[in-house]
Amino acid sequence: MSRLTVGVRGVSVWGPGLPGWPASRAVLAGEAAYEPVELAAPAPTLLGATERRRAGPVVRLALEVARAAVQASGLEAASLACVFGSSNGDGVVVGSILDALAQAAPGERVVSPTQFHNSVHNAAAGYWGIAQSSRAPACCMGAHDATWPASLLKAVADVVAGGEAVLLVCYDHPLPKPLDALRPTGAAFGAGLVLAAEGGRGLTVQYVATAAEAAPLPPGLEGLRGANPIAQALPLLMALAGGGGRHVLPYLDGHLVVEVGA
Repeated sequence: MSRLTVGVRGVSVWGPGLPGWPASRAVLAGEAAYEPVELAAPAPTLLGATERRRAGPVVRLALEVARAAVQASGLEAASLACVFGSSNGDGVVVGSILDALAQAAPGERVVSPTQFHNSVHNAAAGYWGIAQSSRAPACCMGAHDATWPASLLKAVADVVAGGEAVLLVCYDHPLPKPLDALRPTGAAFGAGLVLAAEGGRGLTVQYVATAAEAAPLPPGLEGLRGANPIAQALPLLMALAGGGGRHVLPYLDGHLVVEVGA
């Protein structure tokens, strides 16, 4: 596959010990110690009061990552095509629906329209579109443990093919019991990029059809990467926080070579 090159106009992150890009850059650049303090994503003030009440922790995580990346880019949010990626989707809502169905009497209707529309995989992207009054296209990805590389490759390819800026938002949240026994996710984590044809730090991605292993990270960040599939974004975020660099990102039976300019 050819090398695909774009510019990174905005970056965001949210996770344990990483409460936003400005506060996390020193940790990701290796200039400060990593302290994995859990923090809930803030309420999405960009939504109206009704939608804000309906937005659960997974949507809040996605919207905070999206908001911060766009704010850092200086671009118009409503104009940006989007790629939203999550391996778990909103497991908190799905879990509550399954609990209600399991306990319902025969014929009892226990799933509200609000629960249902929050359970679908494109719910976070829908809330973002509502918040920004945006009619720009949005693609919602779900590729299990490969969700981050699949979403990154999709967003980069969209910029190269269309020439327009793209917002990439990836996030995963722990599942409730008993779903967590089948799909352990140890921490909430999200990362966002605004990618454009010009401007910002250079980012090059190339797919190689041979297997490769990712290099180890410092112990605390390695633990986070193992706890959440979207935290595979950490090597890229570390390169963006520091002086650039090159890393390997396993993807299905092959891998992506990801390079960030100095």
